Amino acid sequence: MPEGDSVHLLAARLRPSLVDRVVVDGELRSGGRAGESLAGRRVVEVDTHGKHLLTRFDDATTLHTHLRMQGSWTLTRPGRVLPSRLQRQVRVRARLDDGHTLWGVDLPVVDLVPTRDEHTLIGHLGPDPLRPDWDPEEARRRLAALPDVTVRAALLDQRPMAGLGNLWVNEVGYLRGVHPATPIGQVDLVKLVDVAARALRFSVSTPGAYQVTTGRTRLGETHWVVGRAGRPCLRCGTRVEGRDDPPTPDGRTRRAWWCPRCQPAA
Repeated sequence: MPEGDSVHLLAARLRPSLVDRVVVDGELRSGGRAGESLAGRRVVEVDTHGKHLLTRFDDATTLHTHLRMQGSWTLTRPGRVLPSRLQRQVRVRARLDDGHTLWGVDLPVVDLVPTRDEHTLIGHLGPDPLRPDWDPEEARRRLAALPDVTVRAALLDQRPMAGLGNLWVNEVGYLRGVHPATPIGQVDLVKLVDVAARALRFSVSTPGAYQVTTGRTRLGETHWVVGRAGRPCLRCGTRVEGRDDPPTPDGRTRRAWWCPRCQPAA
């Protein structure tokens, strides 16, 4: 699932292959500047904020992309290309000066902006636990300003706190024993934010722990509630509940999971 930890690890994987490399040829194939060449630009930084990937170049421009549910990045070795079945889905292509080629596949968001204008695209995002400038007090302040919003909706909203997707929102709710429909104003925000931040950081820093919330790696037991509707809670044995949220304006649907006993309704 594309969550903040997913994009953070993606950036870590791409960084050694991209930073200080020059784009020999390549172009954008999507977005408002589709058709623009990337040739001659040197990559100086690969950064993230929440679920957003920021590739900065030496000409003071930034390539901003978002995976949403379907996008991916692939790096091919010199002389290799993507399979023909994927060629029509390429949104960004960049052949580097060492012969490798970077392919952005089926990316729903592709922007190329002056680096000084990044704030127009990501300035709304809240603090990100995976960034050096993480500010838990600011995250708590922003969440506290939404007292009547449900915990689920508040954590999915990237403006108070960035990086939590549907998987982590469900699992953090379980870890704190909070029903997804509980108003955020009724929750201990210090503990909630702390658990969420520690979970994301543990996911990206501990081998074998990526998006494993239970500490168990056996199939079907890696998550407390996600994907477990109708199955017994791994802690108390109660049947886990599941419910689809109303579709978002762009047609996406998310599913909420919770244990009625471990996360009683308020």
